[in-house]
Amino acid sequence: MGRLKVLFMTAWYPTKEQPVGGMFVREHAKAVRLYDDVVVLHCAGQRPEMKGLWRMEEETDESLTEGIPTYRVWHRRSPIPKTSSFIYIWSVLGAFRQIMAEGFHPNIIHAHIYSAGLPAVLIGKRYHLPVVITEQSSAFLRRSLSTVEVLKARVAFQWSELVLPVSFALQRAIQNYGIRAQFRVVPNAVDPGVFFPRSDSDRDEKPRRLLFVGLLVPVKGVPYLLQALAILHRRREDWHLDIVGDGPERANYEQLVAELGLADHITFHGVKSKRDVAGLMRQADLFVLPSVCETMGCVLLEAMASGLPIVATAVGGIVEVVDGDSGILAKAMDPNDLCQRLEAALGNLEKFDREALAKKALSKYSLQHVGCVLHGTLSIVGTKRTNL
Repeated sequence: MGRLKVLFMTAWYPTKEQPVGGMFVREHAKAVRLYDDVVVLHCAGQRPEMKGLWRMEEETDESLTEGIPTYRVWHRRSPIPKTSSFIYIWSVLGAFRQIMAEGFHPNIIHAHIYSAGLPAVLIGKRYHLPVVITEQSSAFLRRSLSTVEVLKARVAFQWSELVLPVSFALQRAIQNYGIRAQFRVVPNAVDPGVFFPRSDSDRDEKPRRLLFVGLLVPVKGVPYLLQALAILHRRREDWHLDIVGDGPERANYEQLVAELGLADHITFHGVKSKRDVAGLMRQADLFVLPSVCETMGCVLLEAMASGLPIVATAVGGIVEVVDGDSGILAKAMDPNDLCQRLEAALGNLEKFDREALAKKALSKYSLQHVGCVLHGTLSIVGTKRTNL
């Protein structure tokens, strides 16, 4: 099968207000675009002030679309309790029809996240289109889904042709809810044009630069990292941590840094663009991800593609990415163990071959590789549906 016309239907995608939200979905779209024609429909949620039931707009900000035609659909909240989901589904159906009226007739719908998968499978049945759903939500691993959300996921996954969790850990977590579907693990992707190793090897060895990139929310485990660094600080002072990202816990974390006496060793940078993050990765000596729960962690792939060794917690999909060649795993929520792993890594940075690490990452996670896997998968699903 040649180039497909693929409609990405996603609950998460970068916006002006949240430029890093759902960036991993856009990386998948970029990967698929290498082999197929892609249009993105972002199911952007509720807008209470709207007069009509729903509205769709085309995104014009190139920094958000990165050249992929992108539409956003919003819907109004229903005045009747517990019925907004019907307006949501109606809004996505209306947006789908409008996209088709403008000339894009998809061969397949590639939904991202089960909440977008639900209207996707309903549209798929109405228009006889195959539907594939990529799942990236950590809610399955955290066991935080409500009964209603589990029902939505069950219908979406069981009515789709194929479900693509980004890690085996996530697949098991979905199945632990009693949900049955056809699964194939396809990982997140990284852009090698943005993330690559530094060319020079004569960087000043002191202080060692540690880097964390992520949302400042409890699931990322930042307090455990700060406590681990407080212990490390009593043993050695030749390090500095750069924290990139923002979130509701930032003020609390900044206060904790002050209380631990680490203000001279830790810098909060806020949100940075991908290219800025890539630059920081090339300057760093060690990437740290102390998550309590993680489906896979796009930042891990970006760090590896930058040739950056990793210390991360042994949770979820992290253990499928980080091995002895790429880094060291620590116990989750254990500052003492994390401190030991950080100290071990800092004392043996020379054992990590940054060029080899980058090559290994790109052989498994590059846009080209993941895009090829997704193209082949979507083509097989489309062919099977055609032959029914």
